Amino acid sequence: MIAFVRGPVAAIGVDSAVIEVGGVGLQVLCDPGTLAGLRPGQEARIATSMIVREDSLTLYGFADDDAKSLFELLLTATGVGPKLAQAALAVLEPDQLRHAIATEDLVVLVKVPGIGKKGAQRIVLELKEKVGMPTRTVSGRPLQAQDAWRAQVHAGLVGLGWSPRDAEDAVTAVSPLAADNPNPSVPDLLRAALRALSKA
Repeated sequence: MIAFVRGPVAAIGVDSAVIEVGGVGLQVLCDPGTLAGLRPGQEARIATSMIVREDSLTLYGFADDDAKSLFELLLTATGVGPKLAQAALAVLEPDQLRHAIATEDLVVLVKVPGIGKKGAQRIVLELKEKVGMPTRTVSGRPLQAQDAWRAQVHAGLVGLGWSPRDAEDAVTAVSPLAADNPNPSVPDLLRAALRALSKA
């Protein structure tokens, strides 16, 4: 098990980063918020969870150990795979997610793309006694999907080297794609924003 990786950031992509460790470039799949904290050439420490499949070894990366622990807990719920668990942490902060599960707040959970009402009920049933309460006070309302995608896409673009102003313009440009979608896909919108910037 690879618990974390540390080294210079060799490259940053739409949904992953390459960290150089001992002369080897390790690709780590990350949500836009985690990618936003990375800068090419600068050293970074990313908490990681390794998912082993018959045909692949995949590293998922997180800004801190708290998010990693919650990701791994989510994977123990029936029907929750790595992509869905990562999507949950992209839309909600770890403590917001804990609070939603602990208080059986299905309205918040179904804001995560890929989680329907039955899936939310199953997550609550299986994880409520395991997740614990938030480690910090949860202030304000959890990010709604329509609010969250803007922050995530903006953070992802800034993390990829675009200026905050350019990132805001790109978010505005792709907003019509999410206008009629109650659960917009952050990765898809980020890719669309990158295409918009490349044409500018």
